[in-house]
Amino acid sequence: MIRHESIFTSESVTPGHPDKLCDQISDAAVDAFLQQDDSARIVVECAIATGVLFIAARFDANANVDMATLARRVIADVGYTGDSFDARSCSILTSFTPLDGTRRTRASHGDADEPAQEQVNAFGYACEETPALMPLPIWLAHKLARKLDAARSHGADWLGPDGKTQVAVQYKHGKAARIHSVTLTAATADRPIKAATMQEAMRELVVKPAFRDELLKPDASSEIHINPGGPYLVGGPAKHSGLTGRKTGIDTYGEYARQSGAALSGKDPSRIDRIGAYAARYAAKNVVAAKLAEACEVHLAYSIGVAMPISVWVNTFDTGRVPEEEIKARLLRALDFRPGGIERRFGLRERAAQAGDAGFFRQLAVFGQVGRTDLELPWEKTDVAQALRD
Repeated sequence: MIRHESIFTSESVTPGHPDKLCDQISDAAVDAFLQQDDSARIVVECAIATGVLFIAARFDANANVDMATLARRVIADVGYTGDSFDARSCSILTSFTPLDGTRRTRASHGDADEPAQEQVNAFGYACEETPALMPLPIWLAHKLARKLDAARSHGADWLGPDGKTQVAVQYKHGKAARIHSVTLTAATADRPIKAATMQEAMRELVVKPAFRDELLKPDASSEIHINPGGPYLVGGPAKHSGLTGRKTGIDTYGEYARQSGAALSGKDPSRIDRIGAYAARYAAKNVVAAKLAEACEVHLAYSIGVAMPISVWVNTFDTGRVPEEEIKARLLRALDFRPGGIERRFGLRERAAQAGDAGFFRQLAVFGQVGRTDLELPWEKTDVAQALRD
């Protein structure tokens, strides 16, 4: 939480950014395995560059997933069917290996004594800056990224799938005071576009609608930068490489708050480095929703082979209305932070198995894995706020 006068920036990207393309392919694979076998354990990582996609998968599942076909479908859905990168003709290399460990059965999901299989520091954060209890910079950056992606279907068909947004918010006395600047970088689908056309379209189709319902809007002194580095003719994998899990700041709090260095995408719900981040966000959000603090960070530390987190820590940044130790005690009474308890509460395997073609985890791979108001995510509920008040 910012407690002094400064400018803080966060960024988001569109689905065609190479890192996010890798995240979507990885999470689409997790969905596909769980739809065939809800007991599956699966870890999928992707790397992408000019004309080439590499998929490395480790799994233990009674499933038969055509990874290359799935990847081509995701790439095409994002919009890469042109000259610079084409879903139909790009080379796809795969490496499949068994996942070590004991095979879990359906009945074992949510076992209370299921230990953590990884070491991780999981962080969750919430604050009163936005209705979703997210920091304002990343909230606005995601809104702009959504509008930038949607603009391709609403009058700017010359835009490519690859784009980036950045918002700089000026803080005074710990509160967001004004929009310092907005930056949009957008590829133009392999063909040049007049600068005036780009400027007008980005302002009318992206910036204005993104801020329409916001209390804090760009003012006369706010800087609006559109492709400040010059024309961006070739984007996506033909321009820069991508890797699963490289955008954890975008996945979480825009670097406004701490996040684990571990990738979230490409992992099944047995991985505490993924679901621990969701549990920590759930805890922090319910603390703020319960009006116990204006801002809250929850830290969960896990050790390999131990079910209970070896440490639970709460920081309210001097905004707490209840002592932090008391908030921690209430959280431990209300929530089970063991891996099995998290799986049981969130029901992630069942959600993925029943999600259909859209997938469950794939939808998390862009525009943030926390703070989402467009999806019914269990860790975004505030259903234990009342219990925390008591």
